[in-house]
Amino acid sequence: MSLRTKISGGVGLAVGAAAASYPLLWRRWCLNWGATPDETAGDLPGDELLPDPDLLATRAITIGAPPDAIWPWLVQMGSGRGGAYTYDWIENLLRLDMHSADEILPQFQDVKVGDEFPLGRTGKNMRVEVLDPEAAFTIGFADRTWVWIFALVPVPGGTRLISRNRIATPGASALGRLFTMLFMEPGSLVMERKMLLGIKERAERLARDRVAEPAA
Repeated sequence: MSLRTKISGGVGLAVGAAAASYPLLWRRWCLNWGATPDETAGDLPGDELLPDPDLLATRAITIGAPPDAIWPWLVQMGSGRGGAYTYDWIENLLRLDMHSADEILPQFQDVKVGDEFPLGRTGKNMRVEVLDPEAAFTIGFADRTWVWIFALVPVPGGTRLISRNRIATPGASALGRLFTMLFMEPGSLVMERKMLLGIKERAERLARDRVAEPAA
């Protein structure tokens, strides 16, 4: 047996073992990264829009800033807007037109329920479903196959930012569902973790800058 064959076999075994162990050992951590059990089980504004999703992910992060330093970054998110604060180059391979902003963009702050934002140049629109300033921001597809909820919960020393994705996959085959579980779920964690950390860095910087501003 050649060295190349041995290496290929070893890689195949490793990938197979990882795939086999993911549902039992890693899936819950992947889908609930950073979230407490109470946050994972708790109701959020917009849950009722897709009550029985095929995929439910609740992830969260603590941000050392008040909700009003986080909110502007949320409402300006989107294609051709403030981006998603994640890996732009990956997003743009999918033609999503994401360019993560490092500043508050005033032209995207006046958001209302019913507003629609494009997801890329050829994708579906995301519609604003819930808008509770500095508390909850929910967007989703009109066909209710994807609902994305952001909730801001004040805690001592800052704010918990909770991000929940509720996704339906009607008509998906068993193979398609398996692919989603083994590849799309871990991939979504990579992207969403970067997004949450990106919002955290921007919001904490904004809060520091406000404190440092000289009194008028």
